[in-house]
Amino acid sequence: MRNLKSPIKWYSTAIFLLFTVTLLCFSCKEDKTEDYPNPVSNPQSQLMLQGDWLQDPHKIDFVKLPKIPLEHKVVSDVTPDGVNQHNYLAYYDNRYWIMWSDGPGVEDRVGQVVKFATSKDGLEWEKPKFLTPYPEGSGPESPHYNTRTDQGLRWISRGFWEYQGDFLALASLDEAKGFFGPSLNLHAFKWNKDSESWEYHGIVMENAINNFPPKKLPNGEWFMSRRSFDYVERGVDFMVGAKDRFDQWEVYPVFGTSTHLEAEEPYWWILPDHKNLMALFRDNRKSGFLYRSFSTDNGRTWSAPVQTNFPDARSKFHGLRLQDGRYVLVSNSNYKKRDPLTLAISDDGMVFTKMGYLVGGRHIDYPHVLEHNGYLLIAFAGDAKQKIEVVKVKISDLDKIGLNNK
Repeated sequence: MRNLKSPIKWYSTAIFLLFTVTLLCFSCKEDKTEDYPNPVSNPQSQLMLQGDWLQDPHKIDFVKLPKIPLEHKVVSDVTPDGVNQHNYLAYYDNRYWIMWSDGPGVEDRVGQVVKFATSKDGLEWEKPKFLTPYPEGSGPESPHYNTRTDQGLRWISRGFWEYQGDFLALASLDEAKGFFGPSLNLHAFKWNKDSESWEYHGIVMENAINNFPPKKLPNGEWFMSRRSFDYVERGVDFMVGAKDRFDQWEVYPVFGTSTHLEAEEPYWWILPDHKNLMALFRDNRKSGFLYRSFSTDNGRTWSAPVQTNFPDARSKFHGLRLQDGRYVLVSNSNYKKRDPLTLAISDDGMVFTKMGYLVGGRHIDYPHVLEHNGYLLIAFAGDAKQKIEVVKVKISDLDKIGLNNK
């Protein structure tokens, strides 16, 4: 009998140990994910970057990140006396389009204009042309040209927008003394296909500069960010509208963007549930991290911005949801400087688990990302904002290199 009982006792003990280990593993898993972000139940989560490869977000060895295969071209070069920045991409009428701010000297001085170029393949670009004229009284003949003063004006490139059959280009106009002048307005130019030229279309919104052009909300409304000329004191807003007219908007503030952080250049996207929104903010208080907020009511109200663990060099960033459902974020994720540009990947738009190296070894910033026909086209300002450059990445190459950071 003793020989019969021993196997039974051993078997019972094994079952008990297996159950205990399973329970402990389940508990450990729950502990790791208990702070996972959720727009409804956990909007205060700081988690935005994770993986076995990640230890300290401020100690990432960027040189060792997987190198993303790409093709590279320079669209415009105004070295050594000019500035090129605020680049935006679009695909319209079987062509790639790019627009950017083109000015004298340092960024956003008196006399800055917006230029554009087109391409059939995203790599070979036509010669740049003027999209806007010189601001009134602020061209090269003005004594204030290439200065910082409220006696002159500057245009700032703000992106392309397909709206009710029209192809629009947005640009802000204000005094060039600081950021921003009291006459700040967001304007639209409409593409005339017959004359192959841009024609002035009107004011989109008074006292507003957006960060990226409008995108549609799940309910069909148009939505984009807004900074007023006094946004440093009052914080940033989002604009909802344009249902019937391009210049009809309602403004909703994001409370906390002037107290929790010095919010700059907000960006947002729709989460996979097709109901809730997530917004990201650059922090001018130099925390070295992105801030995040959620909206569960189509942008009318937002959770208090929270500092995430996603590193950031206090620079403009951009991303999108791919057609395959994943999200990509292109940014300067080295908090010390704007070098390099990296591409991070997320399955749910909230937490990124993979990161790859795009371009580096120099000052590069202000990316804008476009997906078309199996490729990503990424535009950015290169060499301390004196060049407009693009790289073309095959989306399937993201899978080939794995982006597992091991």
